[in-house]
Amino acid sequence: MTNSENPKNNNSTSKISSLRKSINDIDDNILDLINRRLLLAKEIGQIKEVNNEPVLDSARETTIIKRLSGLNKGPLGNNALHHIFTEIIAASREIQKPQIVTYLGPEATFTHIAAINHFGRSVSFVPQPSISDIFSEVEKGVCHYGVTPVENSIEGTVNYTVDLFYDSNLKICAEIYLAISHDLLSTKGSMDDIKVIYSHPHAFAQCRRWLRKNLPECVLEECSSTALAAQKASTEPDSAAIASREAAHIYKLQVTASKIEDFSRNITRFLVIGKDKIRRTGCDKTSIMFVTSHVPGALYRVLEPIAEAGINMVKLESRPTKHENWSYFFSVDIEGHIEDTIVKETITEMKKLCLYLKCLGSYPRAQG
Repeated sequence: MTNSENPKNNNSTSKISSLRKSINDIDDNILDLINRRLLLAKEIGQIKEVNNEPVLDSARETTIIKRLSGLNKGPLGNNALHHIFTEIIAASREIQKPQIVTYLGPEATFTHIAAINHFGRSVSFVPQPSISDIFSEVEKGVCHYGVTPVENSIEGTVNYTVDLFYDSNLKICAEIYLAISHDLLSTKGSMDDIKVIYSHPHAFAQCRRWLRKNLPECVLEECSSTALAAQKASTEPDSAAIASREAAHIYKLQVTASKIEDFSRNITRFLVIGKDKIRRTGCDKTSIMFVTSHVPGALYRVLEPIAEAGINMVKLESRPTKHENWSYFFSVDIEGHIEDTIVKETITEMKKLCLYLKCLGSYPRAQG
């Protein structure tokens, strides 16, 4: 008896055909619903334009995904749900008004990946060679938003990003946490012929033990980004790069070894900067920057209102002002939104005790 004559096979084929028809019907409905959603978003965009309101609404977008994650009963995982609706929301934004987002380039840096994860792939992304260029392009209005690294769980704060806020009027519109995983990339996909390895100094530091154990004789050449390292490795057969898997795809490299970082929990925090004030979600963070008098106990007195209000302070750092020797400004992240009465009153009390204070923005608190 041939397979085609086997009743069991015929039943299976018929069953698969029936299931696929059901999937096609569902896909048709999904497509129709997405297009209907986009048309509604377009109407909202027209109202926003009349009222001179920004297209990006981080508070609303965060609330949407949080609500859907709470409703999700599976088998769709919440990571997949987040990815799908990020793209749907991105398309909704794009139909209202095309968005231009700038980031620390070149293409396939971790900043680029963070930007894609937050904004989706529908927007126009523009790479910049430096963090100051990101601030400049957003300040001039050439780009709507910028994405810049600000802190790594292993390497610490990206001081240059913090310093630029001192003289900038831009706001923090959102924060993004990205798990950083490093791969060894090469054109041949083998470690046998590798003589030179390119990467960013932070990536080398985060993969030090693996390199010492597996490729101790290789020359390590520092680059301004892991993406630039991948670009270099793509043109040199005897070289490799420590970079992201996204870089392997873009620069047509093979993953020679994956997840070579020494510590698995390596998280980088990125900021979305722009000119918008973001509405409260009920799960927010506020960043402020201030300068105190240069007298004993000044910092204690400025921070005291935070403690008295029972507000959780999640970060405190100091940086030289660069305008006067031995003068410092402090950056503080606290839980809550500037629209919360207790936060607003606390910051007002702090301002009375400072030589200078400004709010860098209130924005949805990301999970990291």
